[in-house]
Amino acid sequence: MVEAQHVASTMKIVDDADEQLLLETLLDGSKPPIASATAGMDYLLASPFRYPPRQGGSRFRDANAPGVFYGAQHVRTACAELGYWRWKFLMDAVDLSRIEPVAHTAFSVDISAQAVDLRAPPFDRDAAVWTHPAAYAPCQEFAAVARSAEIGGIVYQSVRDPQKAWCVAVLTPEAFAKRKPNAERQTWWLAVAKDKVVWRRNEQSFVFVQNG
Repeated sequence: MVEAQHVASTMKIVDDADEQLLLETLLDGSKPPIASATAGMDYLLASPFRYPPRQGGSRFRDANAPGVFYGAQHVRTACAELGYWRWKFLMDAVDLSRIEPVAHTAFSVDISAQAVDLRAPPFDRDAAVWTHPAAYAPCQEFAAVARSAEIGGIVYQSVRDPQKAWCVAVLTPEAFAKRKPNAERQTWWLAVAKDKVVWRRNEQSFVFVQNG
């Protein structure tokens, strides 16, 4: 699940397609270089290996890791995970009471790689460590060991979805079975308030209550 503003954001400030293409080219030149392992790969797959992590890293990526692509078992689970971080952004923002609906794109990928499942023995005995809501250091250390052993992915229990579901951290671009996502896409709209996040698509909706 990604925010669907890669085209719409630049369309707002140019008059025609040629100007937009020029602007996109200029913007791309200011971004970090594309990793050699993702050359020719669709940007949806390559981007997690192109940009540095946020301060403190993410669950399975520290500041020195080359990148991690996060996926989820269900669209609902992806909504829960991403929605939590949009809510955190809102709570940390100054003079912002809510985030109005923003379009997001849900897509799927095929993965072909060796993976370790933290829900299975012997790793499940440390489930509280792998699913800690904020302490990521042990997960980051585990990912570093997995990467050194040429493991392509880590399967783990979703931390943000109240319903039981799994997520996967793809540790290397070579784990993708194809160089682009599957063709089917879904557009979802996310609205964020201080007590909940709401996702809507046609007649479908997900609501996740947030309380810290």
